[in-house]
Amino acid sequence: MISDEALYRSLVEGDALAFDALYRRYERCLFGFILRQLGDRHEAEDVFHEAFIAVLKERRSARELVSFKAWIFEVARHLCLNRARSRTRAARALETEARSPRFEANAEESLAAREAPLALERAVRKLPEALAQLYDLRASGLSYDEIAEVLRIPLGTVKSRMHEMVAKLREEMTPWTAT
Repeated sequence: MISDEALYRSLVEGDALAFDALYRRYERCLFGFILRQLGDRHEAEDVFHEAFIAVLKERRSARELVSFKAWIFEVARHLCLNRARSRTRAARALETEARSPRFEANAEESLAAREAPLALERAVRKLPEALAQLYDLRASGLSYDEIAEVLRIPLGTVKSRMHEMVAKLREEMTPWTAT
């Protein structure tokens, strides 16, 4: 199997098939990451395409590129942050709706129907933003090294934050894991 970095070098040299191969490789995991970040399928599709357009435009040199995966996730993360900032008012309206008694009643019914997976989703939403992003990156299949590169933090910080995140999730999930 050709490495992502080799495909990217081919792309930079003008190989359109290399672009297609990279696109297919990241279509599922990168889109899933973006969707979890934004929570809106249409916006996630837009950002996914924007991320690949950014890759085409920037064209990093082979020496500069350590990990294509980390780079594309970093690009997507920044695009998600920009998108989230631009829709602040809509997010506030959604937060207000999410706090309404009607939403809470529906959430409780869903919780009874879906049990632990929904409880995990809710627990992740309660995490501080830095830990929630860490969860999303790890759930998208990135290694600790790649997460460190995407977030531009030391590997040791990733590991300690992962430990903190797992502890917080374990605490939130106690009612679901107790037998």
